[in-house]
Amino acid sequence: MVDQELTWQGAVARWDRGLFDMVARRHWPGADRVLPRLGRAANHGVLWGGTAAAIAVFGSAGARKAAVRGMASLALASATINTVGKWSVRRARPRLDGVPAVRQLSTQPRTTSFPSGHSASAFAFAAGLALESPGWGAVVAPVAASVAFSRVYTGVHYPSDVVAGAALGVAAGFVVRRLARDAQEARAVPGDERTAVGAPALPDGEGLTVVVNTGSGTAARAGLDVLRSRLPKAEVVECGGAELAAELAAAASRATVLGVCGGDGTINAAASAALRAGVPLAVFPGGTLNHFALDLGLAGAADTCHAVAAGEAVHIGVGRFTPGPGGGESGYFLNNFSIGAYPELLGHRLRWGPRIGGGPAALLAAWKVLRAQRPVRLRLAGRPRSVWLLFAGNGTYHGTGPTPRRRDNLGEGLLDLRLVYGGGRPGPRLLAAAFAGPLSRSPVHTATRLRSLRIGDIPSGTPLAYDGEYAEAPAALVLEELPDALTVYRSRT
Repeated sequence: MVDQELTWQGAVARWDRGLFDMVARRHWPGADRVLPRLGRAANHGVLWGGTAAAIAVFGSAGARKAAVRGMASLALASATINTVGKWSVRRARPRLDGVPAVRQLSTQPRTTSFPSGHSASAFAFAAGLALESPGWGAVVAPVAASVAFSRVYTGVHYPSDVVAGAALGVAAGFVVRRLARDAQEARAVPGDERTAVGAPALPDGEGLTVVVNTGSGTAARAGLDVLRSRLPKAEVVECGGAELAAELAAAASRATVLGVCGGDGTINAAASAALRAGVPLAVFPGGTLNHFALDLGLAGAADTCHAVAAGEAVHIGVGRFTPGPGGGESGYFLNNFSIGAYPELLGHRLRWGPRIGGGPAALLAAWKVLRAQRPVRLRLAGRPRSVWLLFAGNGTYHGTGPTPRRRDNLGEGLLDLRLVYGGGRPGPRLLAAAFAGPLSRSPVHTATRLRSLRIGDIPSGTPLAYDGEYAEAPAALVLEELPDALTVYRSRT
């Protein structure tokens, strides 16, 4: 047995050295100038950090999330290689016999050879990126493969070192994805919303019509796969863009239960359709932002499928804004409503994003708002006010500041109102408000809970935002909370 093991190890070593020598002898036009430099650029993860930064600046919100996953995967792979891999197999670096001097690095690595840390980092970043954003992963993958190959080309690693490093990197990407999913499931904790008695149970999905926003990306596609396997008789309608509102209204008019797969903006449109049609709503999280689903306690599509099959649902409150006479239709919000700095920022970002990219648009919008924005003068409950920001949450949010993030209960039936008063510049005011305690009062910030609020004398052209959507505010409106207005499927456990 020992002799067989030694023979096998010898065969692998001979294959490794033979392939190494073959690469050393072969000449690729231009590679002598490109590959050594590419390998040096990847030292200490600099190449991948720069790539992640570029994606964050020029990419969408989903791309930024993918870049973070890529860097997290790289960090895990690097830590594993440096603490376990390098010291478990103390393999000497290859001899440089036959490697042209023009390819050799000016400073040779002093660590052990197996596995390749550069290959692990490259493939970890590419895998983490691809698992969240396949498009960006396809762009980065050839660069990652080139970095890995450069380690053999420059004579600092055997081919098996590179293969092992790449495998460890890909494994790190999958581990990070799993950890992220576990963290999301841990965050999605059901609240104390009132149980909805009599919600239809649809064991095979018959009577459920699900409208899928095709613009929501890979998350929506994954949710759709789960839906079709768990509830095979559900009707699925895939659409996007201008067709979405009409498809939701049509689906709500014919379905026993209206389902939706997408992010917060899509879910808001579906909730509005369900409220007008008087049908329950089944939410399959599948967008870039899923604040509502997480606050409700839905970790993913599988949770919703279980609830629909079992007929388990809860009543939740819904925020509504109703324009004054001649002001148009009412609108609903599941998360929050705002007037002031945030809608201005959102409007600039939506206008510039298609031309210069999401990241630069967000930075430019913030700079413009903080530099040039003026407070909004309006009437609140009959009293004149000047505000930088009016924020109304559907249910009480945790945390200090004017725009907190997390709720425990969507069924309490109250609006969480936060005001940042005008005066001075918006930047200092918003920063000062961020340090004010919850439901506290300060010279710049007020927070309270109420059932309704009348807003009047809104200047023409003032924007408003609700659940990430942008619109122009009417001259007057009423904000109100509608307790137990909507039935939403959610498991009891």
